[in-house]
Amino acid sequence: MQTTQWVGLPVDRQPRRSCQGVQHGTQVDDSQLVCMWDGATRRGSHSAGGMVLCGQGRSVLRAKGVQFARIDEPMVVELLVLREAITWCLEWGLSEVRFEGDAKVIIDKINQADSRDNHLGAVLEEICQHFDAHPGFSVRFVGRDNNRVAHSVARKALSLYPSGNRLFDFRAWLLSRM
Repeated sequence: MQTTQWVGLPVDRQPRRSCQGVQHGTQVDDSQLVCMWDGATRRGSHSAGGMVLCGQGRSVLRAKGVQFARIDEPMVVELLVLREAITWCLEWGLSEVRFEGDAKVIIDKINQADSRDNHLGAVLEEICQHFDAHPGFSVRFVGRDNNRVAHSVARKALSLYPSGNRLFDFRAWLLSRM
């Protein structure tokens, strides 16, 4: 499986640690952050994922889409998107983030340390290591209805595939739809 062929579609050009709130324009308190994530696949082709970082009151702070070439297995896509979401938050220097998604099997595997098996592979193990190394990170299952924002970003990223436009502003697009 080729897991290294992903294309980030960045939103921001702001310096790290200056994660400004959309509504308030103030520095964000890490303890209030939620990062929703979701994957989207197109059978026999490729896939994409969406990540949305929300602050207090679920205000959208950042949104990002990623694309994966030649990967169309939904469980693998969900794992890859979660790994990208964790990396994205670490790049911003965030230390306390609750990750929310609708991939219950994956979330259960992460939260039940004694039942972690290697059947989902190295990507799951890497994700578990991130959660073990960063006690301020947690993961929680939310139903599909509560994950609509990340799902919308994932579907938009999938619709842009293959994208030559690496500067698509997911946050502006998402806020225009709210």
